[in-house]
Amino acid sequence: MTDYTAFKVELSNHIAHVQINRPEKINAMNAAFWREIVEIFQWIDDTDQARVVVLSGAGKHFSSGIDLMMLASLASELGKDVGRNARLLRRKILEMQASFNAVDNCRKPVLAAIQGYCIGGAIDLVAACDMRYAAADAQFSIKEVDMGMAADVGTLQRLPRIIGDGLLRELAYTGRTIGAEEAQRIGLVNRTYDDHAALLDGVFAIAAEIAGKSPIAVAGTKEMLSYMRDHRIDDGLEYIATWNAAMLQSTDLRVAVAAHMSKQKPEFAD
Repeated sequence: MTDYTAFKVELSNHIAHVQINRPEKINAMNAAFWREIVEIFQWIDDTDQARVVVLSGAGKHFSSGIDLMMLASLASELGKDVGRNARLLRRKILEMQASFNAVDNCRKPVLAAIQGYCIGGAIDLVAACDMRYAAADAQFSIKEVDMGMAADVGTLQRLPRIIGDGLLRELAYTGRTIGAEEAQRIGLVNRTYDDHAALLDGVFAIAAEIAGKSPIAVAGTKEMLSYMRDHRIDDGLEYIATWNAAMLQSTDLRVAVAAHMSKQKPEFAD
């Protein structure tokens, strides 16, 4: 498996554990982070043995967001011409958006395990995940407004479907920090845990349950749920009919039915 500078990646029991691994920098997102996350999730997408992903941060905090040194480096590239500066900035923003699109578009479910700070760009990242879980000490803040900018890599586009438009506007306009309890109450996280150890135990248990299901069924379910974000119900019904016309021919269906009838746990091929 490839060694990364901003991440640690492990695959065990069909669970890919992707850990942001810059604890000394509060897991700030440097240039290597944005490049490597695309490579990692492409590898996960291409690796049949990986059926589900747990995304976490090493140390006391999930992530403090974008590395300010990276922003300073980008600012140093700007010249005097407004048009060329705009072209450069637009290209950089689209590249960063693609990094989190790689998470969102991954065929495997992605579960975020969040402790400590989840600030700025980290909110963009977890918004691209399927589910979010938090330790009791987790703190969430859409911090971009305090930096004099609008969030531009996914928070404003994905969070309305997760927590609702009105509440997102409040958090995005004010930059207010919310804790784990409020995050669960508004639907940002599914569940909270007493501490980091309990968080990881709980999230890996959920991941193991998903990994035990048919990978064909799980991938199809995620595809349909993602499709329905941008389509009408009748479009979705037409799509699932076409999808399942092929996928119901998988041996996984027979394996699942046989296991259910014999009251045994099914074993699915990758």
